[in-house]
This record gives sequence, structure tokens and C-alpha cells, in this order.
Amino acid sequence: MKKLALFLVVAAIGFFYQESMARPSVKEPSTNEQVIRISAKTFEFEPSEITVKKGIPVTLELVSADRHHGFKLPAFQLRADIRPGSVEKIRFVPDRTGTFTFLCDVFCGDQHEEMSGTLTVVE
Repeated sequence: MKKLALFLVVAAIGFFYQESMARPSVKEPSTNEQVIRISAKTFEFEPSEITVKKGIPVTLELVSADRHHGFKLPAFQLRADIRPGSVEKIRFVPDRTGTFTFLCDVFCGDQHEEMSGTLTVVE
């Protein structure tokens, strides 16, 4: 009888463990995570200078105010298309300090080459 009771307890624990692992849990954003909204419009990003902390997760919310743009942050191998009417999210964890350039990599007009900004990662 004791063996049966022990078996049932172990089976119940295994079942509930499996159920908890199989169902994705809804996670609230970390209070340490930085969320930064960047607006792309003809020939500029707003803000064009961003500072984040090394090791702290960052979510960039990219929006376009006028037309199709691109976002490229080569130092962290990040890239996204930014289209009007939608929000493109990129999540990453900066793993090194320094100042890095991001830019538009979709031609958007005569001053496209000047459309860039900087991401500074501090300790």
C-alpha cells in the first residue's frame, strides 16, 4: 500500500511538472530591461543618441513616420525593416562597452547616407 501511495505521489508530481513545462508562461518585462522607441523619418532617427548599460536587456521599438526605412547596428549584428504603421521590435543584451553606429540601410532619398545614430554602452 505504501508503495502504491508513493508511486501516485511521484506520478502526480511528474504530471504537474510536465504540464508546467509544456505551457508557456506569460512573463512580465524585466524591471531592469530598457525599452527604447526609435522613430525613423526622412534622413533621421529620433533619438539619434542612445545610452544603455552593458548586460542589461534592451528592446528597441522601431517605427517609421513616413516611409520604408532600415535599421542596422553592425556591431551587434542587428538588422530590421521599419515600415509605416507597424512596430518592429529587436531585443538584445549588449555584451561590450563603447560607442557604436547604427544606420538606415534602405535607400530613402538624397540624404540617406547621413541617416545614422549612435548607441553608447556603459558599465
